[in-house]
Amino acid sequence: MTPLLATARRVLAQLRHDPRTIALMLLVPCLLLALLRWLYAGNAPMFDRIGGPLLGIFPFVVMFLVTSVATLRERSSGTLERLLTLPIRKFDLIGGYGLAFGLMAVLQALLATGLSLGLLGLDIAGSTWLLLLVAVLDALLGLALGLLVSAFADTEFQAVQFMPAVVLPQFLLCGLFVPRDDMQPALRVISDVLPLSYAVDAMNQLTKSPHVGGDFVVDIAVVAGSATAALVLGATTLRRRTA
Repeated sequence: MTPLLATARRVLAQLRHDPRTIALMLLVPCLLLALLRWLYAGNAPMFDRIGGPLLGIFPFVVMFLVTSVATLRERSSGTLERLLTLPIRKFDLIGGYGLAFGLMAVLQALLATGLSLGLLGLDIAGSTWLLLLVAVLDALLGLALGLLVSAFADTEFQAVQFMPAVVLPQFLLCGLFVPRDDMQPALRVISDVLPLSYAVDAMNQLTKSPHVGGDFVVDIAVVAGSATAALVLGATTLRRRTA
């Protein structure tokens, strides 16, 4: 078994014995979407308008939080230091974490998408499979950014502190509250470099139109490329121990 697969297997084995983390990853996005549907019980068109984007945003936030804290816990406990004394590359280590949490992200996206389109009655104009693809990419982006920021934190509390700095600006400027074309020029420039903006753009296209074009391809390419870049940076900045 390769070091990458061995790392993924070890992380999945740890998650199997951590039901609270599994519940956080798999159930919380579903519960938040159900709460949103309840909130707009008398306004189904509004739920259809924002339900799609939030189907990607909720998993993004949850995966960011879980992976940043979980990876830092491994480093602070000395697990990463012991692993890096073995003949294993940093890219194999980060790739193993990404593969393990990526499988959880796919399962998370399947549950949230199935719930939204089924029980919650989310109505979209585009393809269900493309909606699922974007939801998975959003969750993968969250886990990749979580792995990246964990390298710059020394405690779990510091890892959580990165959420207001990394997640909230993207949430506010992604176009969910104000269309990106209507933003002030300076805010539009910032929004253009934040990957979550492209995830929301892709979701909005699927919500409003049965057809996708070049802009949709660009959006998902930016999200996938950002996730890959974050994983690579996470591997290069990985430290053996917490100072």
